[in-house]
Amino acid sequence: MAFITILLLMLLLVPLLRVVYVIVSCYWLTPRRIQKFMQSQGVNGPKPKFLVGNLVEMASIISKTISSDMDSIHHDIVARLMPHYILWSGQYGKRFIYWCGSEPRMCLTETEMIKELLSAKYTQISGKSWLQQQNSKHFIGKGLLMANGDAWYHQRHIVAPAFMGDKLKSHAGYMVECTRQMLQSLHAEVGSGGGGGGGGGEVEIGKYFTRVTGDIISRTEFASSYDKGKKIFHLLNSLQHLCAQSSRHFWFPGSRYIPSKYNREIKARKMEVEKLLIEIIQSRKDCVEIGRSESYGNDLLGMLLAETQKKREGFSLNLQVLMDECKTFYFAGHETTALLLTWTVMLLATNPNWQERARAEVFHVCGDKPPSPDHLSKLTLLNMIINESLRLYPPASLLPRMAFEDFKLGDLQIPKGLSIWIPVLALHHSEELWGKDVHEFNPERFAGKSFAPGRHFMPFAAGPRNCVGQSFAMMEAKIILAMFLTRFKFTISENYRHAPVIVLTLKPKHGVLIKLTPLTH
Repeated sequence: MAFITILLLMLLLVPLLRVVYVIVSCYWLTPRRIQKFMQSQGVNGPKPKFLVGNLVEMASIISKTISSDMDSIHHDIVARLMPHYILWSGQYGKRFIYWCGSEPRMCLTETEMIKELLSAKYTQISGKSWLQQQNSKHFIGKGLLMANGDAWYHQRHIVAPAFMGDKLKSHAGYMVECTRQMLQSLHAEVGSGGGGGGGGGEVEIGKYFTRVTGDIISRTEFASSYDKGKKIFHLLNSLQHLCAQSSRHFWFPGSRYIPSKYNREIKARKMEVEKLLIEIIQSRKDCVEIGRSESYGNDLLGMLLAETQKKREGFSLNLQVLMDECKTFYFAGHETTALLLTWTVMLLATNPNWQERARAEVFHVCGDKPPSPDHLSKLTLLNMIINESLRLYPPASLLPRMAFEDFKLGDLQIPKGLSIWIPVLALHHSEELWGKDVHEFNPERFAGKSFAPGRHFMPFAAGPRNCVGQSFAMMEAKIILAMFLTRFKFTISENYRHAPVIVLTLKPKHGVLIKLTPLTH
């Protein structure tokens, strides 16, 4: 009997000891090994605390710098949004390691090494970390943005055709029509005296750009409309804020399973989003099954649904991945472009000379007609303005890569498990890279090729894992801005409060208030 009792206890203890070993290895042994290995190569950083790393210190520093609005409209924003980078790069140099919980993150700013890291050479052995995937699990799951290795390769090749060539050009008509509807809404708002008299009105322009970009992605890639998808957009926006808040809290083993306020709200909203997506997906399937349509369609959703019927070795696009892909493109397909448009209008509202030059170019190139794909390549000034906006206010301020195996990068040996973070915002505001006028709005810097795209200008990342929708976003932004410039003059409102914040993406905390004056032709 005693022998059987001992045997049962051992059977119970073995899995428990295994769990303990995994936790100790993950949260203590492996991080210490990586830390010592990088220190031996001269890469140091702030001392981490057990389990939480440098999260508490980072949160404290950032909360102080963003606690109040900026006292004037200027673009020197790195110290406000990334004060820990300023502090630690000053103490430890261009390369330093800091800790997000038990995940070691090396900050990398050397442009040649960044170019190498983002090249095809490292596509299969670096990607998004486990911690990032957990942070985004309920938000965008394992869609293209968070996929790694073979899964990323297959997902990229499935969705890429939706944003290329003639397919891309075919979207121009939708973009023009959606923008025309937005401009009509703005005219109605201004005409109602929404912000003052004298033929002008005050509006928060960001909400209009969010609506129009949402309408465009809904129509072009999901054969839907903004009104039908607005619940999804609303829920994804709520999930974005909740996941950002949750990621600032302590990370310890099993924390995501604790029924905290954040975890409960996140899971509830995730279920709501997926319920709506299933309805859209099922509706498309029903059209084929009852014979109303011969195919799932040639938009992004149609391509994804067609892929679910195929069998690929080592890869399967199941319902969960399909929904994650939909969430990724519903979010990324309108959020980043809406922010680009919002920041660009803020910059043009505070730089009237560039606004007039851009407007004159649009009238010269397009005349009284809406912009077509053939017009867009001729809008060189507008392209320069958009690039300068992306430099000063890149929607994605950080670009991460996780090492899945040991490899050599420049003069460094990178150990498996080290996360490499490229501070895009800091690189875009580097005086060493851009000159003494780095914090000034100067689109002329993009008049030539001297800015070395892919090295220190990377609003859409770079290399094989760059943003698959980059051409879609740039085409959309040019069409919307061109039409907006020919309908309105605008200045910044006296009530505008300049307060950039990062909530996964770089946003104006209070929106962008502008005064609009309709143009008469």
